[in-house]
Amino acid sequence: MIGVCIPAHNEEALIEACLESVFFASLHPELAAEEVKVVVVLDSCDDGTAAIAQQWPFACLAINACNVGRSRAAGARYLLQHKARWLAFTDADTRVSPSWLVAQLSLAADVVCGTVEVDSWDAHGRDAQAARLRFEASYQDRDGHRHVHGANLGLSAQCYEQAGGFDAIECGEDQALVNRLAALGAQIAWSALPRVLTSGRPYSRVEHGFAGAIRQQAQPSVS
Repeated sequence: MIGVCIPAHNEEALIEACLESVFFASLHPELAAEEVKVVVVLDSCDDGTAAIAQQWPFACLAINACNVGRSRAAGARYLLQHKARWLAFTDADTRVSPSWLVAQLSLAADVVCGTVEVDSWDAHGRDAQAARLRFEASYQDRDGHRHVHGANLGLSAQCYEQAGGFDAIECGEDQALVNRLAALGAQIAWSALPRVLTSGRPYSRVEHGFAGAIRQQAQPSVS
């Protein structure tokens, strides 16, 4: 079985598109009808996120951690209990391509670190063009990159357990896990093949996450 984990904290505006994209990815014919179990980890949600998620044929776990590391770990634990052989992670503000899971598995690696594409820079207002240009100048959306994104990450269940899973930290849990996997000698595919489209919003639920990184791209350096 293939497992997909989606942590969410008050994402009522974006999670519907995310869940729809994961649903279609789970039905890809090249998965040969292998079961795909999806779990949405509802972390301290007090908006309409839970009501939206519950309309889909996915499992929903409610926790009160306000911590993405704990959220991902809880989802992974649930999927491992249901005998997942492969764990795929994305975020509630992200849309995956129909071939997302197929692409991860096709790389025949222990770990797949994918890239992200920003859906729109409009939320940056007058700084949108500057943010986009600086991001594109520094970001490597190609094979051989060295980016780590929880929004586009996959790994074998065996490797996940060997590395001890996600740390209970508010940011950087994905990088910390991949660092441990690299130290253990895991075969890592740094690939742009699994495609996801993520929100370009400048502020998200995680202070120092991807939104914070691209927000800084809008701020010119001072020499």
